[in-house]
Amino acid sequence: GITLDLQFSALETQNYLFTFADCPGHASLIRTIIGGAQIIDIALLVIDITKGIQTQTSEGLVIAGITVDKMIVVLNKLDLIPPDQREKKIERMIAGLRKSFSITKFGNSPMIPFS
Repeated sequence: GITLDLQFSALETQNYLFTFADCPGHASLIRTIIGGAQIIDIALLVIDITKGIQTQTSEGLVIAGITVDKMIVVLNKLDLIPPDQREKKIERMIAGLRKSFSITKFGNSPMIPFS
């Protein structure tokens, strides 16, 4: 889907309150993205494993680089990859992302496959 404004949801545990801010991934909404990112402690960058880095991924990476110090990369849509090819695809994607992210402060960020 396309997010056109900020969306918030929250999850409270015994020790933490997590607030999720879904920021738009579109360049024409850059002020909204930055406005939302200023309240975030850690970024979750979601990448479609079947597509890899897209324009919105790069934009999110740049904004995160300006506004946060920590990032978790989530590789989603694993269910679209045949089970016998999944592990190899995950390994290749993570290796490629590590190489691409090496010029940023997020080169060692956790990368979590999720479906």
